[in-house]
Amino acid sequence: MTMVNVTEGVAQQELRARRTQRWVHQAEFWLGLLLIAFFCLAPFYWMAVSSLKSPETIFDNRLLPQDPSLVNYFAVFGADNDFGIALRNSVIVATSVTTISLVVGVIASYALARLKFRLKSLVLGLFLATSMFPGVAILSPLFQLFADWGWINTYQAMIVPDISFTLPLGIWILTGFFVAMPWELEEAARVDGCTPGQAFRKVLLPLAVPGVFTTAILVFISAWNEFMIANSMTQTPSAQPVTVAIAKFTGVSQFDQPFGTQMAAGVVVTVPLVIIVLIFQRRIISGLTSGGVK
Repeated sequence: MTMVNVTEGVAQQELRARRTQRWVHQAEFWLGLLLIAFFCLAPFYWMAVSSLKSPETIFDNRLLPQDPSLVNYFAVFGADNDFGIALRNSVIVATSVTTISLVVGVIASYALARLKFRLKSLVLGLFLATSMFPGVAILSPLFQLFADWGWINTYQAMIVPDISFTLPLGIWILTGFFVAMPWELEEAARVDGCTPGQAFRKVLLPLAVPGVFTTAILVFISAWNEFMIANSMTQTPSAQPVTVAIAKFTGVSQFDQPFGTQMAAGVVVTVPLVIIVLIFQRRIISGLTSGGVK
């Protein structure tokens, strides 16, 4: 009986030790998630709080505004800032870049995934390297070229360079989805009487929707946040996107620093992206983690 009791006592101690270790691991896991969430959300929270403070209280460092005010938001959409025009310009540029990048990217990635030719991996590597090329290195030649073409203060002066940086990344992502799709799907569609174009459009493309959707979100966010090229290619408020307009805000009055106004404009610009990500988060996660066939 004594040996049995000793054995049971040891087993219970081991069980308690395992439970304690499991609780410690869970606590560490949740603590890590909280730290990551705090690191990501704290800047946005401070931006939202600062946007509700008046110019006199913007530097009081309170976690909550003592007297919340919408004066900064009224200033954002005031006649002096032309923020509505800047929003329209950003929507046009980001939508155009996303549409063109997706159309060209889907066709190019399908060709890279299905066609067999030498140095295919090198071509994909060059596409990815192009997206990492520093934009500042081509800024001056682009400005001179677009000035000669009369493209300064036009949408195409922002759309074309943005496509050159977002398209390679889109091709890289979409190629992985088309590579994961078995040839049997396309062959079965061809046997049933589909042309190559119909097999691609009716069979393969619907299966690649998660990847296409994920690529569209990433391209749209990249084009929406672009500043350097837009700041160089636009010189009038009627052509500037929101990123440039925010940087040139004058504040509630002409004599104060526009911190509150810039914070309010940042909230207005960021909220649509946050809403899009929250609504379509399942599709985004599915696109990043799944292949063409589940």
